Amino acid sequence: MGLDAKVPGGPIATKWARHQFELKLINAANKRKYTILVVGTGLAGASAAASLSELGYKVKAFCIHDSPRRAHSIAAQGGINAAKNYPNDGDSVHRLFYDTIKGGDYRSREANVYRLAELSVRIIDHCVAQGVPFAREYGGLLDNSSFGGAQVSRTFYARGQTGQQLLIGAYGALMKEVNRGGVEMLPRREMLELVVIDGKARGIVCRNLITGKLESHAADAVVLATGGYGNAFYLSTNAKACNVTSIWRAHRKGAFLANPCYTQIHPTCIPVLGNYQSKLTLMSESLRNDGRIWVPKKAGDGRPPQEIPEEDRDYYLERKYPSFGNLVPRDVASRNAKNICDAGHGVGPTGMAVHLDFRDAIERLGKKRIAARYGNLFDMYRKIVDEDPYETPMMIYPAVHYTMGGLWVDYNLMSNLPGLHVLGEANFSDHGANRLGASALMQGLADGYFVIPYTIGHYLATTPMEKADASHPAFRAAEQEVRGRLGRLLSLRGGRTVDSFHRELGLLLWNNCGMARSKKSLEDALRRIPALREEFWRNAVVLGDGESFNQALEKAGRVADFLEFSELLVRDALHREESCGGHFREEHQTEEGEAKRDDAHFCYVAAWEFAGPDKAPVLHKEPLEFEAVHLSQRSYK
Repeated sequence: MGLDAKVPGGPIATKWARHQFELKLINAANKRKYTILVVGTGLAGASAAASLSELGYKVKAFCIHDSPRRAHSIAAQGGINAAKNYPNDGDSVHRLFYDTIKGGDYRSREANVYRLAELSVRIIDHCVAQGVPFAREYGGLLDNSSFGGAQVSRTFYARGQTGQQLLIGAYGALMKEVNRGGVEMLPRREMLELVVIDGKARGIVCRNLITGKLESHAADAVVLATGGYGNAFYLSTNAKACNVTSIWRAHRKGAFLANPCYTQIHPTCIPVLGNYQSKLTLMSESLRNDGRIWVPKKAGDGRPPQEIPEEDRDYYLERKYPSFGNLVPRDVASRNAKNICDAGHGVGPTGMAVHLDFRDAIERLGKKRIAARYGNLFDMYRKIVDEDPYETPMMIYPAVHYTMGGLWVDYNLMSNLPGLHVLGEANFSDHGANRLGASALMQGLADGYFVIPYTIGHYLATTPMEKADASHPAFRAAEQEVRGRLGRLLSLRGGRTVDSFHRELGLLLWNNCGMARSKKSLEDALRRIPALREEFWRNAVVLGDGESFNQALEKAGRVADFLEFSELLVRDALHREESCGGHFREEHQTEEGEAKRDDAHFCYVAAWEFAGPDKAPVLHKEPLEFEAVHLSQRSYK
């Protein structure tokens, strides 16, 4: 079965403008008749809730934390792209569009990516108006830096805390609407079920994480903006609360999950230091602007980095990719780091790290200038590793970071399930098989500020539906379903902790479906995950009760969903007999070890339909058509 992405016709540069005009509108007085639920209050969710409330809709916003300011968006460090061409170095909307299509290895939807590039210029102006303190040049103009996968400087940044500053801007817009009464903020709620009535998403069941009470909320449309599922791998750069539950619950209710195997590995992470770790810490990709990546030329060279002379250093990215050097895309940089360490050239106590060296940049620009750009990142590294990166090269290694897969959405950001809209990292739409750095913040804000306010109005204006409240039988059935699942979790009194299952699952995914995958490793994972899931339901232990604050229960529910979702992730990776972006099948690579696509057989979005417990999911395909760019083998040499 093919999927209708509802992409408007005509030239790509005018699709969005024409589509905006053709969308049906709701007049201002009628907007307040509609209620919209926004689940998640990071950049995508906060911007959407604020924008929809400003238009006049009644909005309920659900936050898993005590405050939206704790959303994982706060951890994005490096910057946000926009095609404003302030440095006058050749950038344009079309070039940002092309770099994003190419960076995603031609596995994203052209029309969505062009719209993203087009809206990028408005995002910066919007955020400046909110007071976001972007870095400025001496003359007062906004400054730009370079990021991987581009040969121009288009990344706007606020030192090494861009995500935090953007989130404060969106948070301010959201809280203004809370204060005005347009948004009802519901903190410390976790969505545990999607409610579908007459084939349309009409509400959610959530759990109050403080009291344990289940709550049902009805609406005319539901917006999911709950981030990605990288924590399926246990060790990742994501905050510990990041999970797959909301989109997995929606998937089980009929929403298709697209390209779950597209997982981005970030090349610039502090390496694993021991078995006690519960997460990994990211060092921003912006550091690759001035830091040079190298390893000793001689395998097993254990000398301190300051004692290794220039002639004994291998700046392998500069050697292999002279056009882009250290600013190759993340998937390319990550695989090269893995390969060089596997060959015995890694550094540090484990040998699974490479150097990121600022010696030359400090000599060229001065320590004061480097500190102004990256000082907070250097401080964070020093606190974690107890080494001074001004004096000693950083050690970095790839880690799970961003997930390009997610719920399938059309051009209007609505899933195949009417009324269910999905924003930001929770959808699949813009990044293909690899996300360019500094484009996650861009997508989240574009979706929330500039896309969903138009498209959700069209859905409401063109979809007849009866009013429904939380007394509807569908809500009662959903609550009963949630109670049954929580009761089953609370009945577990086995001999293993939930964390131990999560660690085992994460290591299995990392080894078998991480930076490199093969038919053998994926088939092995598909044998082991169901067995691990069966043992979880037989031998895990979950203490406490469901009628109070119980983090053990929260964690158990999320890990149970990871155990189900992970099987689909691996199945998707096995079915895609090609390499593209972050999905690297060892059987499909060029003679030079680069990803080798199979456009004849796999130039499509793989969207999976839940067919029932213990049944194979059903594959639906959305063909990818390229009119504005030509399919070609990626090269960054």
